[in-house]
Amino acid sequence: MTATASRNGQRVPNPPAPQPVAQPSNGQPPLVRPAATITTMIVCLPDGLSSDALTAHQLHRHFGVDGTLQARFWTIENLRLWQRRQMFELRKGTPAYCAGGPAKLLNLAGLRYAAGVGAGIRHQQWQQAVQGTKPAQPWVTFHSRHLNDPSKYTFDQAAADFWRQPRVSAMRMHNAANTVAPLAVDELEMLQAGPAAYQHYSALTAVCGDALLTAEGQQIAPETDALADRVTFLAQANRYLEHIEDDQRLVAVTL
Repeated sequence: MTATASRNGQRVPNPPAPQPVAQPSNGQPPLVRPAATITTMIVCLPDGLSSDALTAHQLHRHFGVDGTLQARFWTIENLRLWQRRQMFELRKGTPAYCAGGPAKLLNLAGLRYAAGVGAGIRHQQWQQAVQGTKPAQPWVTFHSRHLNDPSKYTFDQAAADFWRQPRVSAMRMHNAANTVAPLAVDELEMLQAGPAAYQHYSALTAVCGDALLTAEGQQIAPETDALADRVTFLAQANRYLEHIEDDQRLVAVTL
């Protein structure tokens, strides 16, 4: 029996779990899906792992990733001196940024809230910038088409078709005139999902990054950059982070 979830008094099927693309019965190769763009990974450090493992040349050895620490998280207010020693890449400021530390010393709720508020403002700017234009297709749509027929649909053609969409051109025009706070064209599909969805997406991404490596060594990541795959990842990653222990150490890594 198919599992269902109740929403507003209705019974709807749960979102399907990601499945590998099956080989078609006609002998044609399976569809190629572009890999997700992962620039920031949140790592849950195993118990007993020393801080020395977080140097650039040790990250690959211990976690299989090449990257550097990223000051991404907020700390709680009024850290004591002995607590400050537990933080990674702690910066000055209010709120103080850091690359990570014990979950109980990180203000994850505050970071999520601030990211959501900022996203609400950006969405208002985006609505004004694209007013009157039709919804556009995200880059992943054109990229997928190219990967599945590269000889007939080149990468350059895919890029040209994406950038020439009126809504994308409107975003570029906004960015040309507003270099201080540009709109992220790679978030097109998220912005088109509506203000509330975009706020939730931004809030969860602020804490979950683009991928999550659990303390057990499991990597949670989206299948592609498509919004549906991003939503699946964020739901899984956020659910995991909601149940970690207070002493669980988190660290953000730029890949």
